[in-house]
Amino acid sequence: MLGLSAEEWTAVELSLRIAVVATSWALPFGIAIGWLLARTNFWGKTLLDGVVFLPLVLPPVVTGYLLLISFGRRGPIGAFLYEHFGIVFSFRWTGAALACGVMGFPLMVRPIRLALEAVDRRLEDAASTLGANPALVFLTVTLPLALPGIIVGVILCFARALGEFGATITFVSNIPGETQTISAAIYTLTQVPGGDAAAGRLVLVAIALAFAALLLSEWLSRRALSRVRGD
Repeated sequence: MLGLSAEEWTAVELSLRIAVVATSWALPFGIAIGWLLARTNFWGKTLLDGVVFLPLVLPPVVTGYLLLISFGRRGPIGAFLYEHFGIVFSFRWTGAALACGVMGFPLMVRPIRLALEAVDRRLEDAASTLGANPALVFLTVTLPLALPGIIVGVILCFARALGEFGATITFVSNIPGETQTISAAIYTLTQVPGGDAAAGRLVLVAIALAFAALLLSEWLSRRALSRVRGD
């Protein structure tokens, strides 16, 4: 398909794996932070809001550098994880997933927060009066009603992770077969004489994947919204 070489297929498969892992790990944190920002008032809420959305306005290489000095083998978090659990993020595909998750996290939190704010509190109160505890109310009432926003957040995070470049290459470099995603492979090919054709093929793949993710997001959110409304 598209005449992709084995190395190019490896970059595509690695990008998809990284995007799936990044989105999966970001989702529970995205729901928790979205709920916290939508439903509670506390000192420092504005600061938390700013920290969550900071990756959207910072240069990606800055985010990658901060991850490197924090989660690198000599960083405070990275050294602790390596010494106690043998976990290494820097220059590994897991580090690429971490970087992609951080960059896509704001795009996930925003629609989830808006969806939670739009949930009718009277439905939650009705469930509580019928004997449901707060956890059951959240799982059976709040989350299903917020599902369209959650779906949008998941797809946007996935699409952002799929196209991430700056933070990833700064944190985990550009290692073929380990951290070389589609974006990094395209960058490499543009630096190599005669690499334009291969770069063009990967560009087409990237466009197709991003477009498919957006279409899927629209379709799933509309379907979820229809179910919520009972259409």
